[in-house]
Amino acid sequence: MLFNKSLLVSSAVLTAMLLAGCNDHALQNPAAVILQNQSVTPVLAKTQAGFEAIKTYSLLSSDDQLAQSPNFVFGGSTDGAGVLQNPDGTFTMLVNNEDNFAVSRITLDKTFKPVKGEYVLNSDGGVWRLCSATLATPAEHGFGPVFLTSGESGQESRTHALQVNADVQQAGISREVAGLGRWSAENAVPLPKTAYPGKTAILIGDDDSDVNAGQVALYLSNTVGDLDNGSLYMLKRTDNNQREMDMNVGTSYDVEFVKIDNHKTLTGAQINAKVNDLKAIKFGRVEDVDYRKGGGAAGREVYFAVTGQASTGVNADYSRSKYGRIYKLVLDANDPTKGKLEVILNGDDRSGIAKTFQDPDNVCVTANYIYIMEDPNGYGDEKHDAYVYQYNIVTKQLSTVFELDHRRSAADAAKYNVGGTSALGSWESSGMIDVSDVIGRPNVFMLGIQAHTWRGAKYQGIDGGSVRKAEDQASQLILIEGLPR
Repeated sequence: MLFNKSLLVSSAVLTAMLLAGCNDHALQNPAAVILQNQSVTPVLAKTQAGFEAIKTYSLLSSDDQLAQSPNFVFGGSTDGAGVLQNPDGTFTMLVNNEDNFAVSRITLDKTFKPVKGEYVLNSDGGVWRLCSATLATPAEHGFGPVFLTSGESGQESRTHALQVNADVQQAGISREVAGLGRWSAENAVPLPKTAYPGKTAILIGDDDSDVNAGQVALYLSNTVGDLDNGSLYMLKRTDNNQREMDMNVGTSYDVEFVKIDNHKTLTGAQINAKVNDLKAIKFGRVEDVDYRKGGGAAGREVYFAVTGQASTGVNADYSRSKYGRIYKLVLDANDPTKGKLEVILNGDDRSGIAKTFQDPDNVCVTANYIYIMEDPNGYGDEKHDAYVYQYNIVTKQLSTVFELDHRRSAADAAKYNVGGTSALGSWESSGMIDVSDVIGRPNVFMLGIQAHTWRGAKYQGIDGGSVRKAEDQASQLILIEGLPR
């Protein structure tokens, strides 16, 4: 791994650090946490019918000035995130700023108020667009803490393994790991340590729309925490059918992961070109991946989003999803390279349960629910702004929790609609994580809002790198209290 040994966290700190979703710890004074608005920016999301009881709070935005770092500007297109509690009761949060090609590190005080911000990876070190991310910890995954943040600027991109306590003086240094291969990846998600004890299994979503399509990849090592020496695989049906649209809701398909030989020596183009040799499934842009919480067998129950792509060009035969799908992948208890795959939500069925789908992008999976975030692809037939859905795994009910609020008719509309009134679905939400356990409050989530038409010169060049000096987007993080897990 491309780690600087001086950046490794001490064993004492490793023991004290905590990740949302882990239950085997005692919080440092959880009563100190206060859920309230901390930002000058209003919550840019509207709660939908049936969810009136939930509460939302504006946690952090690009317009906030933090007490301990008054010159820090939080970047735009906030995405994948992770939160830890420190031994002194404060909190550390790592957040991708996707289009800045950067990672912010935010310090929050004991009340969960942001007080300091800095960039631990800037556009020189980030190299690529950084989308979703996963914070691996010893308690949940058996290794770390390390922030796995994947590049998505084409098929030659890689995943970074960023230490939580990374030196800001090295923000311009890439932390890419060759072992996970080259993909236009949305996320690299290690399964929990209870899924396959003694192993490291990482699932990767390949957000590719070219002739070789997007893949679901698996990195597998027989050593816990090894990101270098394992094998890399692509997902295929055992009957060799590669067409995504030949899979239908209500049917379970036998699948397996097939090995990509010598993957560390291959370019991304060469890896992608293996799809036909290996008979891998050609998905219409695989996006985020997550696993069901609860320990044991639950960690082998994986869900992923396919966002879809226009039925033109390489998808003129409509062999891949257009409006997006959610898949369930159940891995074999003894062999992570084998499993069962099924479509649980099909946005291309415009009369079905997911008929309002406008390209699901991100997923947050709990013990009983999947929270699904949209990123509309701009086909021109959008009927609403991006939704956040709740899918009940047991009852199979799909509900709409939020619609993003572009503030088109508000007094401050011009601020959030630069260049004219924003189009339906031109914003997206992303990076939703369950922070309940890390802050000691039940049913609390954090969600990022990418308000793509909220722009300005004061947001340019804020990460300190040389690659994205003209990037001028702003964004927001909100807390949601009262969503069931």
